Amino acid sequence: MSSDPDTGPPSKVSTPLSHMEEDEISFDDLLGDDPKSAYAKQVEAIQTHLKSLPYECETPEQMQRALEDIVAKISIAAKAQNWLVLGSWDGLLQCWLTMAYPVPKPTRAKLVRVYYELTILPGVEIRYLRNWADMFTRLLFSKSSGWLHPKLGPADLQLPWKPMWRSLKKELWPKSTITDSQRNLVNILLYIAYHAKFYFSADDIPEMLETFLPMFTQETALTMIPVLTSFLPPTRPHLYLPALFRIWEAFNSSIIDDRMLELCADLSEDHVAGQAGDLGELAPQWKEVGIWSQWEWDFLSAKALGSLNVPIGMMKNSGGNTSQHADLASGRKNRIKKSSNKMNAISKLFVYSMRLDGEVRPDTPVTGRRGGALPKQVGFAGGSKALDTLEKLVNSIETFFHPSNLGNWTPNLTLLLSRLANDFLCRTKEEELPTCKTPESQRLTPQIRRQFVKLLVTPALLGIFSKDQTSASYAQASLPSLARLEPGIVMPEVLERAYGGLEVVNETHRTTAVLSALKSVCQPMLTESIWLGGQKHLLPLLELCLPGIDLNDPSKTIRAAMFITEAVKNVIIGDVSASHVGGSYDDGMDVDDQVDHIPDGTEFGDNVVLSREDERSLVRDSTASFSDWVLTLFRRVFSLYENLPEEGGKKNTTGGKDEEVVLKSIKTMLDLICQQLSEPLFDLVLKLVFDYGTTNAKSNAVRAFGQLVGSLARAYPEKTTAKFLPFCAAQIEEELTHGASSVRTTSTHAAAPSDTTLHWNLSILRGCLGHGGATLVKHKETILRLLAMLVEKTKSERGYTSTGRLISRILDALHSTYPLDTRLVNPSEWNDPKFMANHNLYWGKMYEPKDVVIDWHVASNEDIDFILEILDRIEKPALDVIESLLDKTANWDNVSRNDFCRYLHAARSVWLGLSSFIKLPPVEVVNPLIIDKFEMPEMMISSLDLECGFPLSDPSDARWQKTMAYRERYGNIVLRAASLLRQNAGGEDHADALMTVTRSLDTHLLNYCQARGDFDSLQKTFRTSRDANRIWHRQKDNFRAISVQRANLYHTGRVYVHAMYRKRSDMDDRMIAELAELSLSPYTRIRRQAQHSMHMATLHFVRSTRLVLPIIFNALGKGTDPDRMKGALYMLWVKGIAAYAIADHEYQQRYLVTLLECQHEDKPSVQKLVNNISNDCLSYVHEDAFSTDSYKCDSSRVDEALKELASEFTPGFVDSNLASQFVAKSQIRRQDLEEVYQNTLFSVLEIATRPTTHWRYVQIAIKILTNLIRRDAPVPPELGKFFAEQTLSPQPTIRIYAQKALIRILYFAKARTHSKSMDELWYEEWRHPLKESLPVNSPEEFMESLRRPVSESGFFVDKVNTGFLTWGKTIDVYRPATEPSIQWESLSAPVLAAIFEVISRETYFKDLTVLWGQEPTKPSSTISIRSEYYKLIKYMAKIYGAGEWVTRLLEVTNDLVADADKFKQRAGADYIAGILRGSKHWGEAASHDLWTWLGGRLDLIYSQMKPETTNFWQCVFHEQLIKRDPRRSKVLVDWILALPLEFAGESAFQMTKAIGLLSMLLDGAGLFFKPESLKYAEIFFANAGTDYAEIRMYLCQNLYLIMRNLWQPSYPSIETFLTACNESSDPLQIRQAIYQGHVASAVENLLKWREERLPPPRVNQSEYDKVGLTILQWLWISAHGPPAHLIIPYVVSLMPEILRMSELNDNPEIQAYSSGALYILSALDPLSDFVEPILDKFVESIESSKSWKTRLHGLPALVIFFYRNLLSLSPEQVDKVLRVLLDCLSNENVEVREMASKVLSGVVRTSQRQNIIPLKNRFVTLAKKTTLPSRKDPEYATALRTLHSAILGLCSLVESFPYSIEPWLPPLTEVLAPHATDPPPISTTIRNCASEFKKTHQDTWHKDQLLFDEDQLQSLSTMLVGTSYYA
Repeated sequence: MSSDPDTGPPSKVSTPLSHMEEDEISFDDLLGDDPKSAYAKQVEAIQTHLKSLPYECETPEQMQRALEDIVAKISIAAKAQNWLVLGSWDGLLQCWLTMAYPVPKPTRAKLVRVYYELTILPGVEIRYLRNWADMFTRLLFSKSSGWLHPKLGPADLQLPWKPMWRSLKKELWPKSTITDSQRNLVNILLYIAYHAKFYFSADDIPEMLETFLPMFTQETALTMIPVLTSFLPPTRPHLYLPALFRIWEAFNSSIIDDRMLELCADLSEDHVAGQAGDLGELAPQWKEVGIWSQWEWDFLSAKALGSLNVPIGMMKNSGGNTSQHADLASGRKNRIKKSSNKMNAISKLFVYSMRLDGEVRPDTPVTGRRGGALPKQVGFAGGSKALDTLEKLVNSIETFFHPSNLGNWTPNLTLLLSRLANDFLCRTKEEELPTCKTPESQRLTPQIRRQFVKLLVTPALLGIFSKDQTSASYAQASLPSLARLEPGIVMPEVLERAYGGLEVVNETHRTTAVLSALKSVCQPMLTESIWLGGQKHLLPLLELCLPGIDLNDPSKTIRAAMFITEAVKNVIIGDVSASHVGGSYDDGMDVDDQVDHIPDGTEFGDNVVLSREDERSLVRDSTASFSDWVLTLFRRVFSLYENLPEEGGKKNTTGGKDEEVVLKSIKTMLDLICQQLSEPLFDLVLKLVFDYGTTNAKSNAVRAFGQLVGSLARAYPEKTTAKFLPFCAAQIEEELTHGASSVRTTSTHAAAPSDTTLHWNLSILRGCLGHGGATLVKHKETILRLLAMLVEKTKSERGYTSTGRLISRILDALHSTYPLDTRLVNPSEWNDPKFMANHNLYWGKMYEPKDVVIDWHVASNEDIDFILEILDRIEKPALDVIESLLDKTANWDNVSRNDFCRYLHAARSVWLGLSSFIKLPPVEVVNPLIIDKFEMPEMMISSLDLECGFPLSDPSDARWQKTMAYRERYGNIVLRAASLLRQNAGGEDHADALMTVTRSLDTHLLNYCQARGDFDSLQKTFRTSRDANRIWHRQKDNFRAISVQRANLYHTGRVYVHAMYRKRSDMDDRMIAELAELSLSPYTRIRRQAQHSMHMATLHFVRSTRLVLPIIFNALGKGTDPDRMKGALYMLWVKGIAAYAIADHEYQQRYLVTLLECQHEDKPSVQKLVNNISNDCLSYVHEDAFSTDSYKCDSSRVDEALKELASEFTPGFVDSNLASQFVAKSQIRRQDLEEVYQNTLFSVLEIATRPTTHWRYVQIAIKILTNLIRRDAPVPPELGKFFAEQTLSPQPTIRIYAQKALIRILYFAKARTHSKSMDELWYEEWRHPLKESLPVNSPEEFMESLRRPVSESGFFVDKVNTGFLTWGKTIDVYRPATEPSIQWESLSAPVLAAIFEVISRETYFKDLTVLWGQEPTKPSSTISIRSEYYKLIKYMAKIYGAGEWVTRLLEVTNDLVADADKFKQRAGADYIAGILRGSKHWGEAASHDLWTWLGGRLDLIYSQMKPETTNFWQCVFHEQLIKRDPRRSKVLVDWILALPLEFAGESAFQMTKAIGLLSMLLDGAGLFFKPESLKYAEIFFANAGTDYAEIRMYLCQNLYLIMRNLWQPSYPSIETFLTACNESSDPLQIRQAIYQGHVASAVENLLKWREERLPPPRVNQSEYDKVGLTILQWLWISAHGPPAHLIIPYVVSLMPEILRMSELNDNPEIQAYSSGALYILSALDPLSDFVEPILDKFVESIESSKSWKTRLHGLPALVIFFYRNLLSLSPEQVDKVLRVLLDCLSNENVEVREMASKVLSGVVRTSQRQNIIPLKNRFVTLAKKTTLPSRKDPEYATALRTLHSAILGLCSLVESFPYSIEPWLPPLTEVLAPHATDPPPISTTIRNCASEFKKTHQDTWHKDQLLFDEDQLQSLSTMLVGTSYYA
């Protein structure tokens, strides 16, 4: 945030009002309109706003002229490349947009183009780009309730994608390692691209694919998918979707899953109308499911299910997947941080794919079997395939919504529920619009809607009781949407739970849950047109929630208050039972004939829906209870107030946070109740409150009771004031007369008990006098007399501050413009007796904004005269007293100080209450602080002079003049007081007086118009209220209160914008200077208050920061008091002030130098502040900031965009004379900035090189100097030499920073040398002279050339960044260096020479070695090479080439390598890594010498590799091999390949050293190692049975690396790849198992070795165990990598053996890995063509296995696989699983039977609900026909097993619905109960089933038991205990 409003990126102007555009008129309705009609509709929309205000506003034509002026200034600033000034005018444009005036379509489109071009400028500071990106999206989209609405269609705007890609590419893959890791530009650019893609041309898609797909490799996958999904436009998706789906299928990545789900969801929504929509032929055609083919839909639904991460099944972690592990395992830090809402995407995907696309499934369940087979399901849920899939998904996870299944998945599931309901409702409402283009045949049908609601209502009603508050709130949010879709289904269920929850007093959680749920469904419940039958429940529910108002339970109280608030919002609280007027009123609502009787047999709480006449009769009669209810409610509130804790604390709060929240919710509730009270009921309430208020005075409820009276006054101000004022005035006068508030104090304290009555009555008066200005005038004399007495006689701090608040409230009520009521209906209806006698017919009434009539309070002449009298009788005497006291400040005693504080507080309170009473005149700026050399007053920002309804705005009006004179007098007195008291030696005694003066300065400066905090609060309240009552994002009607709030907010917004960018008067300057001085006060509380006020002043007044900076800097000089220094430092720490000062010509140098000169003060707190500030200010001291100020890049594209924009305005709207002058001055400014930069740099350097500078300040200076290094300016040689010398500093931190700075200097010298232009330099498009682009005509020939020596091929290829999917047209190669070195650019030569002079010293590397070889101060468990160390050597080698310095370096390295000390070895490793990496372009001779040197020492290094040093030596070799052509490192590669690979030696470590180095080669060389890969794979498989676990792990890792490297689909062209994606079943070749032969051989051997296993304890030495474990570990490692799907073919062939391994209890490790391998099948989203083979393998293994253990371990794995693929399984595949389960139910082993029963219950619940009745019949028949013979009978065991299988089957059906009672369930108890006494395991099974049933139904048993008859309940009891008591 910029401190000064006229400089830099603007302070974020709050822009809440931009949403008003779509409130009145949806931009969706304008997309197809021509510009003229679209503009006319916008004008009509703004007129609604303007007409709602009580004063004349600017016309659209006037505002268009203002826009023209703003755009003219932006154009001039852009032409001058003065981004600082342009940024400030951006702020004014935001203010203009805030007013929601119409912008013609062509103007908007061209303005969007300007900001699009600005965001992609190179070399501009990120904070500017962020603001421009924000402006781009604000202009292009409106955001409402979380939905983005485009304001322009593709026909209105076309944007080029290539410039954006050019900017983004540099951020995605920066050339250098000096890039700031915190730099966030990549995400800003992707954000813009994502929002701009709608405006990229469909014709560009082929070119995009040709650009992006060749760059897609395994390494770039996580980067390129976000790029593809952000750039590809939603038009013609058939061109790119097949390719993206095949890529998605092939990669295991959560990032890719999230991005692709989001893309597909967006496409589903965008193309819901198909080719009938706005895009026409550019849209895709409908396919099997929405716009998706069946294969795509199955894939999408599987991904959706996998994204839920639900722990399905009985295996630990069975719900997770390995995709997040794979993203981490990629080893690359992903800088793309765009958040994605998976649940939102899944919801859109399902909802916008629904249509009638199949046969409608009948609701009646199948009741029998046909021919012994289970019946098959016919049709789809609601006739929609998408809904049918959703049904399967929801059914499979339904139990996870239950409160007892709380877990980390719960918030996601309930969020999905909420999004589904909301999206479905939105689509339903969209299709009801006449403008909807979706064909009738593709729309949602009533059957779909009904099935959708029936599906979601149960999970929603379970979710509302969740113990996680977030999850419960999501579930509650789904209810209003579902209730509006099908109220007849939802509302009875909600009410049933509501009555149950409110009647149960001992289950607080249920009570609060149902209160929250009721709150969410109030509108559908109380609106007759939505649901007939709900209104009669209002009074019973309101009465039931009265006990909820209880201070002992804050949570319940808050929710009860929220429910009452929401309910009352929909109704008028008035008794209409005695009178009823028939007929309709005014809006055509259906009103039946009069019905006077109450229907017989109807009681409140019933869910019976009667006829309309009977329902209305019940409602009318119920309103008779309103009076009792409202009086009881107020009495409970009084009781709550009486039990509040005492008020106190710094902020005078009541109790803690809980009590404050309770009081806030009670206040909101009472506000609304009082607004909706009919007049007779209001009189009752007023009498009750008056009686209580006049007979009580509670010290603990002073503030709360005042708020209650305020609620009454807000509704009926005249009655309330007339009732309370005489009594309270008399009481106050009496109390004051008898000494109340007579004890003089000036600091905050608790009120004296004797003052309670005074404060009680003052609080009541504040409540009733704060509303209805016209009412106050009638009591003018009483109020004036009372105020005068209060000002004179309240002497305690609590007393006079209460008086001040009363004065402010009265004045605010008199002068402000505000709505008088927020009632349910317009005043004309409210005041109509006929309407009020029939008001129950209009409950829930909503208005469109244009129909709302608002009564405003506008200050009348009587109000103004009253205010002037207050000024004369209160303000003037107070100021007189203050002036007299200021004449004798030196002699003040406590009385004088007290008088000063209280009278000044009274005077201040007057102006606090008059914030928008008078419009200030245009200011004559005495001290503009403009630097004439390069600044122009015409280009300084000015405020938008908007009409705001000021009561006094005419300077010729005598009243205006009088008020202005009082204001100036007040200001002068406060200034005088500040000056006198600040200089007076009164010390601590004057602290309270100074605090009052500081606040008074703040009031005069900043209390004009509207405070930012008040505005934000209003905005937040409005948004919350609007969204709470909005059922979809394009809803135009809402409660009248919302429209009133909207109008008030619009008025407030105008007032707020009016006060932005204020110019400073002479008095303002003096006040700001005084605040600056007070900010340096030795007293902390004064300092903090003044600092806050000054900071706010810098945000509002133009150039105010420049005014105070000299005062701040002067306070940091030597000899200054430490506290004064701290005040100055805190001010410099403010982000806005720091940003301004560092960007300012005059103060940049002074800011940094002043900080560094603070070492004269030793106080630790000061030094800590300096350190913190210096670290934070670095974010403003960097090359982008300097480049922005002295811009040198090309901005012609911005100029072109502005030129096009100019055509939309009047000719010559840009003053050409002003423009040419400003361009010339901006050029001078840039030159001056360069001089400032140099001076700053040398000033900091001078301090850093002083011998007396403390090392901590040297460290700070080095950080600053490092950030001052720029690529667009040469570095002074003095600086280079300084950094080079500091690399030998004994301080490690200084040394590291110096090394980083040297790397930066050397890199920039290289970049400057190779760059041909400034754009090339900033876009990092420069190329090394040896670098060329080689055409790839034949990929095979190119790959062959990589295997030939460089002498033959003629080039090196360091990075093969293409060719994975398809080859690009060219690839970057390097020619071998022929010349020894490059001639570096002349401007960089001096600094390079200065650095070389240091490093070429004889002892430099010896000294460096001593430092680098030290043991670190912070020891680490692993020792690795250090990037800042070896990169320094690398850049030295790059820049200086070979020479004497290298010889000296290698000499010291020799000794280090041979040293036994691991830290010295590490220093040698740093040297070697750096010199090898940096010698890339050395001449042939120098390079040969270096490699010869290394070759002679490799064996020594190998011998020196010990367990603690292996890591960093492997890093050295890996660093040389990664992203380098192996032919550059032939010596190293040949040496590694020559190392003997042993697998059966004596030392495991010695063997792992060679294999570890080979791993480095495999990982680094990648493609280059392809020919030898399979040979090594064969070796590894052959030695899989090695005895050493460490070696086996290396083998697994290497097998994975080889498999990864060999995976290269590599199509020769884009066309062939896209064709393959459309036609081939495996275009990415993930099904080509390269190891299949080895795996098949292993399977054969394992069968044999299994029989040869050794007995325990030597079992783990068995060949079977060793080889099996190696294969399992390889599968496990591979499954957690990006190409995880490559292993699926192997797992299929290994499955039978894996299942057998899971039985091996004697080897826990192999058992664990075998279970893990089975888990992998579910963790990965399996390839569609492998689902059936895997399922068959499971079935075959379980059915054919002779071992019961195989079945026992196989069933859980099978069920997890079944669940994960549930949505795509065919009926035949499901039948196979059922067959296996039914077979296992009768297995001989009881454990298998019980496992089968558990699995069956889950399968039935998730997918076989249609087969429940046939299965039940099957099990019942089997149980009935099976009788147990005696134990001695040979058939006993068979009969027992058969009967047990039937009982298990029945129990599995019972357990399949753990939280509900299905109609078929109660009769089963009579089947099971007779067997409860059978022998085990039958009796045990029945008891366990009954016990589980009891546990899961105990919460709802009061309701569930009604579904059982008496015999069935008896049977259930028998099942639980085994025998009946009555038997």
